[in-house]
Amino acid sequence: MEAVERPIGVFDSGVGGLTVAHAIRQALPGERLIYFGDTAHLPYGDKSEEAIRSYSRRITEFLLGYDAKLVLVACNSASASAYESLLEEFGDKTLIMDVINPVVEYIASHHYGKLGVIGTKRTISSGTYEKKIRDTSASTTVHSLATPLLVPMIEEGFIFDDISNAIIRTYLSDNSLKDIDALILGCTHYPIIRNQISKFFNFNVEVIDSARIVAQRLKVMLEQNDLLSNGRPGEDLFFVSDYTEYFEKIARMFFEGNINLRKADIWS
Repeated sequence: MEAVERPIGVFDSGVGGLTVAHAIRQALPGERLIYFGDTAHLPYGDKSEEAIRSYSRRITEFLLGYDAKLVLVACNSASASAYESLLEEFGDKTLIMDVINPVVEYIASHHYGKLGVIGTKRTISSGTYEKKIRDTSASTTVHSLATPLLVPMIEEGFIFDDISNAIIRTYLSDNSLKDIDALILGCTHYPIIRNQISKFFNFNVEVIDSARIVAQRLKVMLEQNDLLSNGRPGEDLFFVSDYTEYFEKIARMFFEGNINLRKADIWS
């Protein structure tokens, strides 16, 4: 298979990365996707850095087994904890991309006074967004808030109801997010509840969804490496480490109908 025809590998702890995969499909309809959702270990946000690195390494090996020309770490927790180690180990075999650096680049090209970041415990405790934004946008102040209940809430299907609205309202009412100019959704699950988040702020705060930003940056990376495909050979493949009906439901919603979903127990 020619290099340009090789697929793009995407992985996340669950359904969150599907928001990025969907944005890639819209921006790059000629590309083939191989998606891995590590549903057996979700959420990553409460796992140790060592565990996340171990999971990410094994999944990357799995995607390279499908000859992925680029592996996208479509998870903020894994991007914060494992991206550098993946780049060091696999950077000579394939392109490696995360979901944090493209957002930091986007922030640097705008002029925000006060930014909010919400994410998992692992993403927020790493301080990755704050450090990187401070290095590139010195005049911007960043206020981070861990919102650990949002991922399990979304993975269990509690969206667009009183339960999710109450949890969202409780988190976003935190004083640290008062008077922010924009809010970074520091978890790829969160775009699924983006409208509820925007509604909380009466649509007066820019809610920065990384999916579109990452998809555009990925396109540029493929162009720069002469790996942009002109046609899509074969169908997209979706793998999970533990089957859940909700994953299949969300995947079918994003990819409009039938999907090739398989269980891959890569841990045994």
